Amino acid sequence: MSIELTPSLLGHPPGADTDARSTDTAEAQPHRWYSTNLVGVPATVLASRLFNEHPVPLHIAGSREAHGGLFALLDDCDSLQTAHDVFEHYMTIAFGLQQDPGTLADSAEGRRWRSSWRRLLQGWGGDANGPAGAVLKGWVESRFGLVPLFHKARLDRFPSPAWVSYLEEKACSRYHSNCIHQQLDLLYEFSQWALARFGVPQQPPGRHARLWRGSNRVEEQRVGGRPQDRQCVVRLNSIASFSLSRDEADCFGDWVFELQVPRCKLLVWPGLLPGTVLQGEQEVLALGGDYAVQAHCV
Repeated sequence: MSIELTPSLLGHPPGADTDARSTDTAEAQPHRWYSTNLVGVPATVLASRLFNEHPVPLHIAGSREAHGGLFALLDDCDSLQTAHDVFEHYMTIAFGLQQDPGTLADSAEGRRWRSSWRRLLQGWGGDANGPAGAVLKGWVESRFGLVPLFHKARLDRFPSPAWVSYLEEKACSRYHSNCIHQQLDLLYEFSQWALARFGVPQQPPGRHARLWRGSNRVEEQRVGGRPQDRQCVVRLNSIASFSLSRDEADCFGDWVFELQVPRCKLLVWPGLLPGTVLQGEQEVLALGGDYAVQAHCV
């Protein structure tokens, strides 16, 4: 697959002037900081439209190898329900997520109990632009090399007040402790294992999942085409929420994007995990980049 690294694939903000960009230093352009990562595909390629249309399997280096016992247990599971119970039990033991019964919930120790993947995802569900969202975006940045485009405000040039706020929050000890990146590594690898074994509910087999996303900021995200023509290319944040249902997506904006998202970019999807993790019943959490979409006006 031949990929031309045009300015749009290198992560320049939509609508920015190319000549002006050529005089900027790489340090002032956060989206040029990374060329590789822990998945073996350059970040510029991973964010591109061509990769999203022609994906390849991804794995975080060393994660499955370091926890071979978990995946040996998973291989013996005959249902997704059994598999996610095994996964949660293993994570509880491996990262000490079971709170000591002798610790009072309202005590200082109880309030600052160890960070967990579940608590982080629930924090994202409450506010994707809060500290939990910053930690999750920081994990994507670390493992996949995808720099966030937005956190409370646009993250364009560095340094800026928006970047300072993001950097402070992604180091927040409320969520960023207890090897949280390693926990998320295993969550991603479990998601990819489950996709290969069981697939996505109500989705045909293949390399992509048909997802929906509602938006009000179409012009800020557009990098090609016009939504009025029903087809365009949009640049989504490094990690974003989608829905398996158009009806669910209709609630989140005046425009609804219909996308084909690579399964290798899915982190969380309905049925993957036991209990309530994200707010929406049909919510999917996946990596961003440049996507060709069909746009529908609500």
